[in-house]
Amino acid sequence: MLSLKYIRENREWVEKVAKGKNIEVDIDKLLELDDRLKKLQVKIDKLRHERKLLAKQKFTEGLREKGKKIKEELKKLEAEYEEVKKERDEIWKRVPNVVYKEVPFGKDENDNVEIKRWGEIPKFDFKPRSHIELGERWDIIDFKRGSKVSGFRGYFLKKELAVLHMALLWWAFQKLVAKGYTPFTAPAIVKGFTLFGCGQFPWGERETYVLNDKDAYLAGTAEQPITSYYANEVLSWKELPKKFVAISPCFRREAGAHGKDTRGIYRLHEFWKVEQVIIAPADDEKARELHEELQKNTEEIWQELKIPYRVLLMCTGDMGEPQAKKYDTEAWMPGRGGWGEVASNSIMTDFQARRLNIRYKDKDGKTKFVYTLNDTAVPSPRALIAIIENYQQKDGSIKVPEVLQPLVGFGKIPSGRF
Repeated sequence: MLSLKYIRENREWVEKVAKGKNIEVDIDKLLELDDRLKKLQVKIDKLRHERKLLAKQKFTEGLREKGKKIKEELKKLEAEYEEVKKERDEIWKRVPNVVYKEVPFGKDENDNVEIKRWGEIPKFDFKPRSHIELGERWDIIDFKRGSKVSGFRGYFLKKELAVLHMALLWWAFQKLVAKGYTPFTAPAIVKGFTLFGCGQFPWGERETYVLNDKDAYLAGTAEQPITSYYANEVLSWKELPKKFVAISPCFRREAGAHGKDTRGIYRLHEFWKVEQVIIAPADDEKARELHEELQKNTEEIWQELKIPYRVLLMCTGDMGEPQAKKYDTEAWMPGRGGWGEVASNSIMTDFQARRLNIRYKDKDGKTKFVYTLNDTAVPSPRALIAIIENYQQKDGSIKVPEVLQPLVGFGKIPSGRF
């Protein structure tokens, strides 16, 4: 979250960005409540001091009565303080992060800026089939039984596609490990503080699966448990930046996506993802440098898969509340006749760190909040859409990208093995 000091000193900018992110937040009320808290605190501190002085004096009936009045007044003021604080914090936690100056202001996805394209969009000498048609033809995706067993958006990956799914995740995971990223498998069940800390709460509560256990939720991405790994800890500047690659199942209710991509494996309630997370020093230029590193890692994956993609600089209206700058990577998906998002790369500055209380001591011994960044390495099965549809052949068979063939043990689907 933003510090109240920053909000006071940059009020117009905070309000402008909030509006740009399509978020309504009453900054006037927030600062008014904070002023009330400060005044109440002064009164409380004064009464507590008086009570201390009374305790040092010789007991008399008059002092007892005076002490009683102070106690009653304190109780009243402390109750008022808690009420005002609760009201203030409800507004404060809904103030989004500000953005970097290079981020375009815009209303929605139509105002994003394409900054790069790579690869040639394939030209087929036949009518290309969708991943749904190909999946059903070769019995490698089962939507009917997936829905029967799991419900809406349920699916089974089968035979060659199940193998390809695992190979893709493992291949991407190994690539990041080879680059020096510390490997993790991340828990899918997380506590509420992780979701608040990463900015999923309060804005994305509708998208989150709540479990029956007390304070237990299903994570929507490994970003949430991995970023929270050092919550309430103080690191050393010598340790930074810390770079992680995590693999985990991901769960999203997609409550706000009714009617969107209801068929196929593009928008799902559960999927797998290899995620990159960096904990960095509080330095904007270093953050930009690391942001580009994350982007390069993701692009290398799609280049080695030889699948066309584009990169978008996201506008304020199409980026998340905690993000200061965001790139989306979109792969070409013939079945959609367009691009499909396969990665989101974000600088969060110290927004998440303040909520999670992750700090470090710099070279001068000064304690600061860290910066956090995250980017998708590869999501599956969404990434499989791009592979299936771009590598399809006229006879309906599907070639396997060369980089994955050694892992799967076959060069095309159907392979004749299953």
